[in-house]
Amino acid sequence: MAWRLDQQGFAATWDSGEGAYRLGGRWNTKGVRAVYCSVDPATAILEVAVHKGFRALDTVPHVLTATTVMAPANTHVVDPSSIPNANWLRPGMPSGGQQSWGDALLASHTFVLLPSVVSTRSWNLIFVGTLAAGSYPWTQEPFALDPRLHPPANS
Repeated sequence: MAWRLDQQGFAATWDSGEGAYRLGGRWNTKGVRAVYCSVDPATAILEVAVHKGFRALDTVPHVLTATTVMAPANTHVVDPSSIPNANWLRPGMPSGGQQSWGDALLASHTFVLLPSVVSTRSWNLIFVGTLAAGSYPWTQEPFALDPRLHPPANS
């Protein structure tokens, strides 16, 4: 199972890879429609919070998507020791080499499982929606942040 958190307005296009296409991502260059998910909902929340902050998750409606890879044999699990540069698994801007290496993985495998950078004991699932079409049923539900994660400023 994999999870993704998106703003409510993007719920219908959660698997389009539009953001990664426009901006590039940790494991893809601009122009590649990579869809980033996490293998547990808590990591999906952290992956969004690290970029947007808890304030946005508290004040902007979001949707949590759950999906299942119907044929797990189509998932390539990346052994962390096989990653060419260990710093690719640390926070920071991705390098061109890192993005190109990820592009090659996405071109060779329907689904790719990689360690999360924001939660080092967790994993992310990445795929290109058009290449994996029909192989991952999904459901969505409204997401509500625990308000304790965005306390009042005077607390």
